[in-house]
Amino acid sequence: MMRSRTVWATTALLTVTLGASMAPAVAVPAAAAPAAAVCPTGWGSLGKTYLASATTSVTNVRTGRHDCYDRFVVDVPGASADRLGFSVGYVDQLYQDGSGRPIPVGGGAILEIRVDAPAYDVQTGASTYPGRVAQPLPGVDLAGYRTFRDTRYGGSFEGVTQFGLGVRARLPFRVLRQADHLVVDVAHTW
Repeated sequence: MMRSRTVWATTALLTVTLGASMAPAVAVPAAAAPAAAVCPTGWGSLGKTYLASATTSVTNVRTGRHDCYDRFVVDVPGASADRLGFSVGYVDQLYQDGSGRPIPVGGGAILEIRVDAPAYDVQTGASTYPGRVAQPLPGVDLAGYRTFRDTRYGGSFEGVTQFGLGVRARLPFRVLRQADHLVVDVAHTW
């Protein structure tokens, strides 16, 4: 008698245990975790150049923040991507074209951006970009950027417009030629 009660108790306990484990799970909505950004690699930090020139003029510079990089955009309305030449690379000191005057740029490293397009109207000589030599770029606010620290206008000399971009450190970058824009992306990390 004692044995049959033990068997029945064990069976009942086993049934309850198995029944609980076989019950369908109720899905509880979890807070959506932000997707981790997959950052591109392989950009490198060596200078990049594309030989071409545009007769359309630089009109604006703007910046943007992204998950993996900070972006510097030079607007050259009317310039096709294949005619938009550039030279972008790290320098120890930014020197103004023409005069050779040094222009101080804040940050751990200086990226010189030279766009083969004038910042003036080629017919009249009137300025098309409101920047002042050796001054921060008008309308560019770098508050909250992870990589960018400072911007300076180098001027426009013989159809080439020059900018200094102060960055946190010598980091990888890429240059994209697009219709109407030259884009320089500087990675947040290696």
